[in-house]
Amino acid sequence: MADPRGIAKEDPRMIGTAATLIALLLTAESGSETVEIRDRGVVDLATFECRDTPRSTLIQRACYNSAQASMIVSIKGAYYQYCNLPVATFDGLLAAPSMGQFFKHRIECAGSNGRYDCRSRRAPSY
Repeated sequence: MADPRGIAKEDPRMIGTAATLIALLLTAESGSETVEIRDRGVVDLATFECRDTPRSTLIQRACYNSAQASMIVSIKGAYYQYCNLPVATFDGLLAAPSMGQFFKHRIECAGSNGRYDCRSRRAPSY
């Protein structure tokens, strides 16, 4: 709406609608993210600290739960979980010049029933 001088007037309905939308956004519950872990099922990432890893061609995302010493990584679109992984190893992965090489040699290298393989030990419940 404009007055004769060309100045727009505020529409009270628009202000009310905008205020309602802002209130809804501020009070809405955000759903937690879940991922499908290979050989495990669905895991809620609410207790994990996740980081996208755009500099790695192998690992797209790495998530770590320090209370459970558990890591979840996305490798070419599939999620895998590693148990009893020290935080220093997770930090080393993120800081490595080649995340893929670090992962293959220090985390994945042991293969199934390896050092951090959740299938050979009880996976944490979240």
